[in-house]
Amino acid sequence: MSGRIVIFGCGPTGRATAERLLAEGREVVIAQRSAPASLPKGASFVACDALDRDAVLATARQGEQFVVTIGFPYRGEVWREAWPKAIGNFVAASEATGARMVFVDNLYMYGPQTAPLVETTPLTSYGRKPAARAAATRVWMEACARGAARVAALRAPDFYGPGVGLSFLGDTAIGAMAKGKAAFFIGSPDIPHDYAYVPDIARAATTLLAAPDSAYGQAWHVACAPTRTTREILQCAADVLGVPLKLNVLPELLLGPLGLLVPFLREAKEMRFTFDRPYHVNSRKFAEAFWSDPTPFEEGVRKTALAFRAAGMKA
Repeated sequence: MSGRIVIFGCGPTGRATAERLLAEGREVVIAQRSAPASLPKGASFVACDALDRDAVLATARQGEQFVVTIGFPYRGEVWREAWPKAIGNFVAASEATGARMVFVDNLYMYGPQTAPLVETTPLTSYGRKPAARAAATRVWMEACARGAARVAALRAPDFYGPGVGLSFLGDTAIGAMAKGKAAFFIGSPDIPHDYAYVPDIARAATTLLAAPDSAYGQAWHVACAPTRTTREILQCAADVLGVPLKLNVLPELLLGPLGLLVPFLREAKEMRFTFDRPYHVNSRKFAEAFWSDPTPFEEGVRKTALAFRAAGMKA
């Protein structure tokens, strides 16, 4: 792998991917609508709105490959329009420039399932946000099938890591514990649930950037540590922090009534299938093709908990 890489989006996964590439001596351009509060050292920045096709094409021309790690406000009506349009713009950029695209995706497009998720699980028409991600998936899949673009989708479940606030294991969970408060969780914390460690997602993204063309035109599930319950993971954080585990749980049945008052809970209601049953992600395909040693929870949770504690001490 050589040449400059453009990373669209500088959230936790975009930043971690940039830092990994920069550590390898790569040239990195960060692109999003406004400059982040701080850039990874050595990266450059260009303003670009993912919903502006001309801007996306112009920005993609600045690199030989690009990574998409963008996000939109967590609202179904926004996702329905924004995700298919944005992915259409990125696909057009891949087609016009010949640049390969790694799309850091989630698993919403599968909708409610009871079996472990695999890359061939059918796309859903359920709900607003899952249907929006399914529609966006069809955009890049159809373009790849026509030979018009080269896209590899890296799909990850709920993620966590140092500095990752907007996560079930983030500010309201391990972050709260680091401040001596109770963790908060929606649904049962005793159901097995897969989580992906953000540095592992970054490692997987750079793996795909270095992979041959045969890895493109398809989806890959990022390798995750062996499945645990959320309670077990939070207990690990409590042990690191030296505090007793205190956990406030919002029963799933209250999502409806409380959603009338709290917009996030209203949006979470249609996503209850991600936490009302065991949530297993089969990543065998990626493991067999690339690597199978994701960060153990003991290490990832320790680094996450200590990062939250350090950030609290600086505040």
